Amino acid sequence: MQAINFAARRKRLMQWMGPNSIAILPAASEKVRSRDVNYPYRQDSDFWYLTGFNEPEAVVVLIPNRKHGEFILFNREKDPMQETWHGKRLGQEGAMGYLAADDAFPITDIDDILPGLMEGKERIYFELGVNPEFDQQILEWRNQLSQPQNKSVARPGEMIDLKHHLHEMRLIKTQAEIQRMRFAANASAKAHKALMSACAAGKSEADMEAELLYHYAKNACRNAAYPSIVAAGDNANILHYIENDSALKDGELLLVDAGCEFEYYASDISRTIPISGQYTEPQAQLYDLVLKAQLAAIEMVKPGNHWNDIHDKAVEVITQGLIELKILKGSLKDNLAKETYKEFYMHKTGHWLGLDVHDVGDYQVHGQSRLLEAGMVLTVEPGIYISKSNRKVAKKWRGIGIRIEDDVVVTKKGYDILSKAVPKCRDEIERWMQQTA
Repeated sequence: MQAINFAARRKRLMQWMGPNSIAILPAASEKVRSRDVNYPYRQDSDFWYLTGFNEPEAVVVLIPNRKHGEFILFNREKDPMQETWHGKRLGQEGAMGYLAADDAFPITDIDDILPGLMEGKERIYFELGVNPEFDQQILEWRNQLSQPQNKSVARPGEMIDLKHHLHEMRLIKTQAEIQRMRFAANASAKAHKALMSACAAGKSEADMEAELLYHYAKNACRNAAYPSIVAAGDNANILHYIENDSALKDGELLLVDAGCEFEYYASDISRTIPISGQYTEPQAQLYDLVLKAQLAAIEMVKPGNHWNDIHDKAVEVITQGLIELKILKGSLKDNLAKETYKEFYMHKTGHWLGLDVHDVGDYQVHGQSRLLEAGMVLTVEPGIYISKSNRKVAKKWRGIGIRIEDDVVVTKKGYDILSKAVPKCRDEIERWMQQTA
């Protein structure tokens, strides 16, 4: 698999920063789960994007054109006792060797060293508002240069938020990044197919989630990219349902929204399958409508189209279909104008995908829907949701929630579906479940 060029990312960022500037970013902090137990550590995506370093208690500093090197890392020192308890540390020599840092200093020395690195810089770049405590620390380092004993030192000038430009860099993926997302999508595909094979009435949502997690790990993706949604029956009408503790019942659908991550890159896939192995007629009608909307929306993924074109196409197809099924009344034009479809389809058709499952990047530029460009990766995920408690529709539609989601790369001429290995057409899902039952 193609290596990620972290140095090229740093170089590109520093070219944008310009001379006489400094950028400062902290690593993610460890988070306490309960008393002496932390959550599994996951590095801040922006920090990892620039360094590839996955330890806490670290700060990266970038200084364009610095004589003694542009990439400086403050990180934990080697400590045999701590490493015996909590795992290996890279240390300063490792940072300069493995990460190619030009300089590396103990994180405990940062208060003594960093103000000197800021000295005389016209611009300080950092991620304003992400970590208020670290924001305050940057102000304190800057203010040290204004103390009477430092009156001959030039105090740094402008303080600029780094997020927007860094996130614009992250929005366009390289081939190395797409390779990792394709790997994650393929591992997720194997997990979804295993779940379909194992699905049966009498089992539980938790049983199905276990299938996912097992097959992620078995296929070199230890971590889920987000909490799995495994929603049977009416639970599917809760968009972010994660309790995953109900029983599977014959005649109901199971909505599964789940994906793993590989080397920090996420996948995000949704399928809606019949627990009994075969869709009922009302379920089939709604499923085919959602699939028709998704296929039409995916066709809008190509360079030069707008981000909103994807959603608008899905909304148009779903609204027309709901009218034909007599769930909505009136003309397509009137229903679109009044947004009546939102009772049944209330979310957007997708989001950016990358290091974060809801990845960074603006959806609008100068007040207009963003133009798609090659290298962007997004999800396409229309749905229809009709709660059991909805008395305004015929009984046969109630309790049905359906979402179909794929991961799609914008290519130079159109699109490439990373998650295409997961069965999606209704007859394909039914054949798969019946063959493996």
